[in-house]
Amino acid sequence: MNSHLEAVFGLRPQMRRAFIMVQDVVMVLVAVALSLVLSRSNLSFEAFSNEGLATWAGIVVISHLLFRYSGLYTTVWRFASTPDFFNILKSCAILTFTLYMASLLLRFYRPVAGLNERQFIVFFLVSFTIISAPRLFYRFLRDGASWGILSRKTDQQAKRALFVGRLGEADLIIRFTRTAQPADYSIAGIMATERGAPLGTRIQGVPVVATMPRLIDVLEDYATGTKSLDLLIFGSGAEHEIEDYSELVRIARHGDINVVQFSGLSELEQHGKLVLDTVEMETILRRPTVASDIQRIGAFVGGKRVLVTGGAGSIGQTLVRRSLELGAEAVLVADNSEFGIFQLSQYVDEKDHDRLKVRIVDVADRRQITRVVTEFRPDIIFHAAALKHVPLLEENWDSAIQTNIFGTLVCAEVAAKCGVAQFVLISSDKAVDPSSVLGMTKRAAEQIISALHGTPAGETSGRRPATKFIAVRFGNVFGSNGSVATIFQAQIEAGGPVTITDRRMTRYFMTVAEAVDLVIMSAADAASRQSGDDYAVYMLDMGKPVPILEVAETMIRLSGKSPYKDVAIRFTSIRQGEELHETLHGEDEELVELGISKIFGLSTDVVEWSDVQVALTALQQSAKNQDKAAALAALAGLDRAKKARASARQDPIPKTAGQAT
Repeated sequence: MNSHLEAVFGLRPQMRRAFIMVQDVVMVLVAVALSLVLSRSNLSFEAFSNEGLATWAGIVVISHLLFRYSGLYTTVWRFASTPDFFNILKSCAILTFTLYMASLLLRFYRPVAGLNERQFIVFFLVSFTIISAPRLFYRFLRDGASWGILSRKTDQQAKRALFVGRLGEADLIIRFTRTAQPADYSIAGIMATERGAPLGTRIQGVPVVATMPRLIDVLEDYATGTKSLDLLIFGSGAEHEIEDYSELVRIARHGDINVVQFSGLSELEQHGKLVLDTVEMETILRRPTVASDIQRIGAFVGGKRVLVTGGAGSIGQTLVRRSLELGAEAVLVADNSEFGIFQLSQYVDEKDHDRLKVRIVDVADRRQITRVVTEFRPDIIFHAAALKHVPLLEENWDSAIQTNIFGTLVCAEVAAKCGVAQFVLISSDKAVDPSSVLGMTKRAAEQIISALHGTPAGETSGRRPATKFIAVRFGNVFGSNGSVATIFQAQIEAGGPVTITDRRMTRYFMTVAEAVDLVIMSAADAASRQSGDDYAVYMLDMGKPVPILEVAETMIRLSGKSPYKDVAIRFTSIRQGEELHETLHGEDEELVELGISKIFGLSTDVVEWSDVQVALTALQQSAKNQDKAAALAALAGLDRAKKARASARQDPIPKTAGQAT
């Protein structure tokens, strides 16, 4: 029978609408006849006489015009809901009233025996029933329920799933899982997060099997019992509503049950489709994220030409994809990793390939960077290119200096020379009171940008450069290449041990998507500020630091194993350059509220460009001589110059939160 229905409703929209129109007027005529029969009325004229045929024709015209005007033929009935059926009820009521008034008017010209109010009441009830019934039946079949519900059989290919969340979302998800052809999922039960939800009741035939706070016990029964389960679907925002969220994920994964989270519906074509996202570690840690101001960052990036150095890295790739999503005119990736650029090109949507340009370059090569910037003519440069692994850079300090410091210098000077509107350095919390080569090089990069923010590079005119220079400082990006999460995951998959330098160690974490949006927002804020009210360095609010040991234990549990029992955790000594705890700003830096959630301006003393040039000259010579001690001394000289300037500065007027240095 389903095949016949598909044939009927597979007609062209115009033919299908005409079919429904004819069906409705036939139903109205049937309703008239049934109302007369059921009320046992004997009319004074023949049904097929000239008068009778004229009456039927009049009813057909009136009902058709009324139904068309009421919008019955513009409704998509496979997505019909209560308001649509109320519209039928209203239309039938108006039709009944119209025909009743017409009968009263007719009586002035010719009395009609056997016609009274009783027939019209019956007509209203019958017409509503037989006009709405086909639509209701069609909706029932298109929901995917039909004979499956009647026979209590489910698609053998569908994955059995348990839903955890609010009942309203459960209703939506059940409906759309039944709409899919073939069915991808079959909801076997609902674990309601609302307290006091009616346990044992059913939503569209699916039982509520658990309520707070017994979610863990019920899920364990499913995971260890005989009830086979393929999928656990969390409702949107469940990680913030359920205290035992991570434990539920652990139980599911331990029982070989895949875990996903509902995040919305895709574009509706013939059927709705659920969007289910894999539950990642940043969701498990339940770090609250801030909603992005899409309108503002979209207005800032939209129509611009964006160059991303280090665009093949984790932050760089996300900056590239986000810029394309926000409507950038063109995005150019500059990176020295051929494989990284190849991977990025595979991840970018095919529709965006025409706007994506790639160049394999060394950011410290002035000739290459000059050619790229001159040819591409960017409006914004996001400088994300950097070496960032603390232990590796302690030994390879010269490479760190070349890329992190001179790479930043070259890109910034070329940006100023070519008149790029804005240059944004991606900085790090390791630049605060640095104790490692990585931290010292990122600190020097920040100082270069801060100096250029207020003084033209190599210019003697005394005017500010046309390019707006800023640095954006934040901590660890969770899940980025080489981050603690990816290292732990590899160690867990290998059976352990998971290595941690110290059980007391903490780090700040932020999702890569959130970090990138806040970087763009910082750039948008900087672009709108005038000289004297602007900031060279912005800082992102990372929330509270997370113990690394807690991250390791959580990841082990989520893999379905027990820490210390199934996977060992081994503590090693702190390596050279590492710190137990990291901070996002120094004691000499003042946080300034900008009125933007999760973003601060940093008011701090700036090293003069002449001092930067002296330090860079000494640094270049030290690197050439392979003298690490002399190189670190040159970098430390920048901090000494800054402190000397701060102590010599006389500022008797107290600084308010709205003032910049």
